[in-house]
Order: sequence, then structure tokens, then C-alpha cells
Amino acid sequence: METVYRSKVDLWLVVVIAAVPIVLLEFILDGLNTPDKFAELLALVIVLAVLGIFAWLYFSTRYTITGDFLLVKTGPFSWVIPIEDIVRIEPTRNPSSSPALSLDRLLIRYGQSAELMISPKDKSGFMDELKKHLKPNSTAVNP
Repeated sequence: METVYRSKVDLWLVVVIAAVPIVLLEFILDGLNTPDKFAELLALVIVLAVLGIFAWLYFSTRYTITGDFLLVKTGPFSWVIPIEDIVRIEPTRNPSSSPALSLDRLLIRYGQSAELMISPKDKSGFMDELKKHLKPNSTAVNP
């Protein structure tokens, strides 16, 4: 059985991410100060491509718990984490790049020294489901 959790989304973060290419387009077009329609069209295509990538990430970010694995997917990126390899899970607000659309995150440490930050919308449901799949004597998730 698989349980899928969507990413929590910070609206302000989405606005900032979407606004950056739009503002850059405005600066590019002002800097060109030319009636060259090709340059304007090229800048517009680039901005639309960047916004398309952001939309892909926005709509595809999810976390799936299966019997043995935590599957993390965002856009073209994916991670497969064996649940038995999870060493520790702790809350964080670290803004580093990760498959998380919110700063309300969980830092998952697994394997020898790997880590990944995620932001499930239903954090308590995610933790409860994950606990069901951990070994009975695991100390990865503290109650």
C-alpha cells in the first residue's frame, strides 16, 4: 500500500519564485532599449520557460511512503530512500534548495551521511505513517 503526501506550499515563496523571472524580463527589456522584437520575444520565451519549470515543480512535488521506501518526486528529480536506512528525522526551517515548497520542513538523515529536506502538508500524518514502516526498535522518530 502506498500513501502519498503533497508538499506544503508557502504562498509567499511561490510569489517570490514567480516574480523573479518577470522582474528580470522587465530589466532585460528596459536595458535593451531597442525596438528589436526578436530580443523581446526571446526574453519572453525564456521567462515563460522558467515559469513552466516552476509550475512543473509546484504541481509534481510529492512524498510517497511504500512498504519499504520513501519516494520523493519533484519535477524531473526523484529520490528513493529505503525506510530502514532512515537514521533521524527532525524539524527544520533551513532555506537550502530541496524538494520542499515550504520552509516548514523535515530534515531526513539516512544512510551514512545523506540528508534530504521535505515539507509534507500533513506533517503529523506523514510521521505517523512513516513510524508504521520503521523497525520497532528504531530511534529515528522520537515520539
